[in-house]
Amino acid sequence: MSRRTRARAVAAWLLAAVFAAAGISHLTWGRRGYRIVVPAWAPRATGLDVDGIVVASGAAELALAAGLVGLPAERRRVGAAGALFLLAVWPGNVHQWRTRRSAPLLRTDRARLIRVLLQPLLVAWALWSTGGPGGR
Repeated sequence: MSRRTRARAVAAWLLAAVFAAAGISHLTWGRRGYRIVVPAWAPRATGLDVDGIVVASGAAELALAAGLVGLPAERRRVGAAGALFLLAVWPGNVHQWRTRRSAPLLRTDRARLIRVLLQPLLVAWALWSTGGPGGR
């Protein structure tokens, strides 16, 4: 296994850990706090209430983590799905920053802005670590 292949495998496992931690927090201790991050238009667009969106996003994160670890042959597709998921939730990060609302671990304007700017890097990480589209 080449050094690059090893690095990508480690990065994919770390991404799985990030998705798992985020998913667990959405379903447990952070659930209430994440509700304020959901933009007002999201329930209308999804047909879910705010809490349903938080729960669904947590479940999606756990599924992505499980897919990255448990389905190595599908890692490219799971990575692409993870990148799409990260893009789908980005409006919530922007909404939180624009409305200056605190949520778990994001209590300052600076932290919220960093979180918004971090999202494209997370998308790139998902693609690169799994060899997904654009991550070859």
